[in-house]
Amino acid sequence: MNTAGHSEATVRKGLELTPFRGLRYDPDRVGSLAAVTSPPYDVVVRPDGLHHLQSADPYNIVRLILPQAATPSSRNEQAADTLRRWLAEGVLAADPDPALYVYEQQDGNGMLQRGVIGALRVSEPAEGVVLPHEDVIPPVVADRAALMRATRANLEPLLLTYRGNGTAAEVVERTAEKPPLLATTTEDGFHHRLWSITDPADVALVQTDLAHHQALIADGHHRWATYRQLRAEHPSPSPWDHGLVLLVDTARYPLRVRAIHRLLHGLPVADALAAVQDLFRVRRLDAPLAGALEALADAASAGNAFLLAGDGAFHLVDRPDPDLLARTIPTDRPAAWRSLDATVLHATLLDHVWHIPEDSPAHIAYIHDTAATVRKAERDGGTAVLMHPVHEEVVRDLARQGVTMPRKSTSFGPKPASGLVLRALEM
Repeated sequence: MNTAGHSEATVRKGLELTPFRGLRYDPDRVGSLAAVTSPPYDVVVRPDGLHHLQSADPYNIVRLILPQAATPSSRNEQAADTLRRWLAEGVLAADPDPALYVYEQQDGNGMLQRGVIGALRVSEPAEGVVLPHEDVIPPVVADRAALMRATRANLEPLLLTYRGNGTAAEVVERTAEKPPLLATTTEDGFHHRLWSITDPADVALVQTDLAHHQALIADGHHRWATYRQLRAEHPSPSPWDHGLVLLVDTARYPLRVRAIHRLLHGLPVADALAAVQDLFRVRRLDAPLAGALEALADAASAGNAFLLAGDGAFHLVDRPDPDLLARTIPTDRPAAWRSLDATVLHATLLDHVWHIPEDSPAHIAYIHDTAATVRKAERDGGTAVLMHPVHEEVVRDLARQGVTMPRKSTSFGPKPASGLVLRALEM
């Protein structure tokens, strides 16, 4: 574990963002821009959401980010063939000039987020420029790397945050006053707009400001690890030295932080509860999902708490035995890490009580959508473990200490829609 701290003051070389010729859909060749977009690959609930997106439009981006075929190699070949065909047909086309892109998301409830999309120099954690806060699952990194090698493209931007409120933010705001390159509203109610920054003076203002900052990975740890792996495979300088990112200044636009839930395959709720009965307090809740989540929030304010579901009811599991925690939680990390719900879930419940490997898709799935997690548990006979979100300040503080959180501990949002701008390595 790397425990070296990385404060803003210790970053010798900050964020290096480079313009690129974005690949974008030709709106005249597709049903609608909204119909070809998708959530990030790891947010799509499979198979339901995947089938829905595939049927939304024959050119939906999900055919590139989640290709469907019998074997991994054939899936990746299929994605590469699809991308080449869409380029040849003009469904996707490269913008004429390299640009940074201002991206805006807005919902009907007052949420407004703006950031800048570009090709970011890939750096190592020891440089303290891009701070991860979660561990990754090696097979997922290998899967994304194989897809990127086959397509030779960054198909969707990962989400990074920094705290600046400087000249880069001023350029973003000024750009957003102009007519956008595209505007669309996706079925989740979010309005999306995209602009390009091509003026050399504005590009320089953004680059100079960002060079003084470090960023936190909000969403996309596996894609960032993939960027690092692919950069190491190709002698520098090469296009693989950079990766596609969206940078959001949270001094201007604070992100929402939500939990990522767990679906435990092959573990019925009754068996899960029986195993924790004498180690935690367990209460059955006679409440709908919204009420159960309120009870979870109340319990989480006082300590570790989880909701178990899958048998038609909700069960609040909290107040773990202190002796159990002392035996199962590693002591070589800060107190803030040891007290995380995700730490207790993985080190105590999954490893010690339920004996479930956290990196095995056959045993556990990570799902962002709360209701979908419950539905899938009820349908499959497994156990849904619903989590309470962590505050962003806790995440950033641990990341600056070089301490990673358990896998899939947080869900920052709103996440950028996939399909609005792509980066081809050869363009």
